[in-house]
Order: sequence, then C-alpha cells, then structure tokens
Amino acid sequence: MPLRRKPIGIILAVAHLSVRRGKTLILDDLSWQVKRGEHWVILGANGSGKTSLLSALTAYLTPTAGGIELLGQRYGHANWPELRRKIGLVSSSIRQWMAEDEPALQTVVSGKYAMIDYWGKITVSDRRRARRILAQIECGYVADRPWGYLSQGERQRVLIGRALMAEPRVLILDEPCAGLDPAAREHFLQFLDRLGRRSNAPTLILVTHHVEEIMPVFSHVLILKRGQVLAAGSKAEMLNSTLLSNTFDARVRLRNALGRCTIVVAPKARSII
Repeated sequence: MPLRRKPIGIILAVAHLSVRRGKTLILDDLSWQVKRGEHWVILGANGSGKTSLLSALTAYLTPTAGGIELLGQRYGHANWPELRRKIGLVSSSIRQWMAEDEPALQTVVSGKYAMIDYWGKITVSDRRRARRILAQIECGYVADRPWGYLSQGERQRVLIGRALMAEPRVLILDEPCAGLDPAAREHFLQFLDRLGRRSNAPTLILVTHHVEEIMPVFSHVLILKRGQVLAAGSKAEMLNSTLLSNTFDARVRLRNALGRCTIVVAPKARSII
C-alpha cells in the first residue's frame, strides 16, 4: 500500500509493514509513527519481532509488504545508503567488531564514514569534532585509550559518540545495557536520560525487554508481540500491569516510583500430578 506524504512533524512512519520468510510471518501488518520531540521504547518479549523491525528500519531486511518513510523520504525510492546514515545504531554486534588497539577518538571518527576499523588519516576538523562529542557523552578522558581497555559502559558511550559523529536524526539503541553490571547499567541509563533532554538530541528509540530500563525521558512505548503491534502510545498509557501481563504471557504487577517502573512476576502455578 502506498504511503501518503507525511507532515513535517513526522520523523518516522511505518505503514502496514510485513516480513515473510518462507512460510514464517515475522512481522505482520505493522504500522507505527514517531513524531518530532518524542522518544520511544520498543518493548517486547524475546521473539516478538524487535530485531526484525530494527533490521527493516535500517534497510538490512527487505519488507514483503508495506513501507517505511524517514524524514519524508521513502525506503526503496530514496538513496538507501544515504538515508541509512540518518539513523544511528548502537548494538552489541557493533561492539564486538571493534579492534582492541583502536583509540576511542578514532572509533568516534569512524562513524562519520560508516567504517569499522577506520584506516584513513584523521583530519584536524574530524579530530576536533570527535573530541567535542567525547566531551558531550561525558567520555573526554578516554580519547586516547584503546578499545580493549575501555569498560563496557565506556564502550557503549563511545559507540553512541560514533553514531553522533554522522549527525543522525534518529538514534536506535538495541539493548545497550546487555553485559553491563548493575552499577554500570544505572550510570549508563542516567546518561541516556541526560542525552535525550538536550535541545539538539536526536530522536531516541530504545529497544529492550526490561521495563526498569525505561527512563523518564522516554515519552512513548511500542509493544510488540508475535510480530504484531500489541499496543502503542504514551508511556503512561502503555505501562500498566494488565498490558504487561499480556506482553510477557505472565502475571505481572507493575511498581512505579520516581518516574521509574519495575515489575514483579508472580510464580507459575504448580501442576497437580
């Protein structure tokens, strides 16, 4: 189905998106919009379709039906590599590809050229901008530190810096807290909250299955289940015990304190033999 031209306030528009591989329907008639000024969380259990949706958004997975528009340009009609550069992606898969001896500043610079293991000569202007970004992500002190000597939390921040080097309009964070210890995770989430509140921040999209990772800066939640949109809307409407119980197929009780949520999952009933 053709996508109608969207108003300027729409950053991202997904219309009737379906992905089928063989007999398996991975995404099923998924529609979703992200407006300017919103920060979204994509929430769902394992196997809900989060990774497939990300792959479609970044043009690494070709839809079977439907379409995607970013900033008024449609995937498949616009220049895909150029359009993809407007979406920054931070994921554990990228983290694993970095060279152990590459300094953090070089890692940040590589984002401008969409290269891993950047081999070009770093210009004075690129070096200056990379240092500004490292200061912005509160990691200026690691500029000359090799990747292999960064903590997991520092690596995630440097990858965000790498994404920001390309000046993306949308920044997707694919389960960025995976592998972080509790203290590092909390510090990283607090950093995300500060980043999203800056006047020039890109639109943030956090992909997670942990409700407690949803910081106050996030305004909306998209809930996926078995490749479909279970619900989408404001965070206040989406985060409730009934909807989350449906999301995770378990009896869930939601707790909310100081703008942060946690869930308590009731034990499964024991079968009587």
